[in-house]
Amino acid sequence: MIKTLINLFIPFICIGQLKFLPESKGEFVEHTYYSLSYVEMHEQAEWVHYKLNSYMLTGTTKRTDNFRIDPNVTSESASTYDYRGSGYDRGHLAPAGDMKISSNSMSESFFMSNISPQNPSFNRGGWKKLESLVRAWAKKNEIFITTAGVLNDNDLKKIGFKNSVSVPREFYKLIYMPSENKMIAFLMPNQKINGQLKDYVVSVDKVEQLTGIDFYSELDDVLEEKLEAEVNPSKWKFD
Repeated sequence: MIKTLINLFIPFICIGQLKFLPESKGEFVEHTYYSLSYVEMHEQAEWVHYKLNSYMLTGTTKRTDNFRIDPNVTSESASTYDYRGSGYDRGHLAPAGDMKISSNSMSESFFMSNISPQNPSFNRGGWKKLESLVRAWAKKNEIFITTAGVLNDNDLKKIGFKNSVSVPREFYKLIYMPSENKMIAFLMPNQKINGQLKDYVVSVDKVEQLTGIDFYSELDDVLEEKLEAEVNPSKWKFD
């Protein structure tokens, strides 16, 4: 009974307009625990944005693996069939490991709008390590995360039977920690990652140049300019 009441109450805690949303060039889709901008031409999100904190990470909901079409995408999202036999993983953008707070949050993470084709060695290696690192940061301070594949290239490889799903050559993940006014960006190739995560730190400005997306426009212009230009991994704990 108590668990049921908690699951009913949690959506009212988490739902609502998120702060620091990026510019959207696709279809804006808002779910209870994350928002995204879906680009039909690439059959995936140009960005997925959500907040993560210690409370969200107290969840114990088990992974469901119920990958399915996102009913909120009006043009219809990619489907699981598009990935069959492709050689690519159905890689989460907002990871299931960040969405354990309720059955609803876990279920939402498996919408195909939150999925992008990832090289298996990347998805299960470097990308997974980065997701774990970000969760460690969120346990100490609330953060806002924006992530996706870089989709500005019109000649990306395609997979899919029904839909034409682009395969990003690179993936980015941006993290902003308002309590300490610090920001960090990662840009990683869609392949096996051999180096340390620090090796893939870039400026937010760099990601903006590659994607053509304006991030963090809600911030004061002076602060935005300062934080987006920084490349300073020493401000973040990697151990």
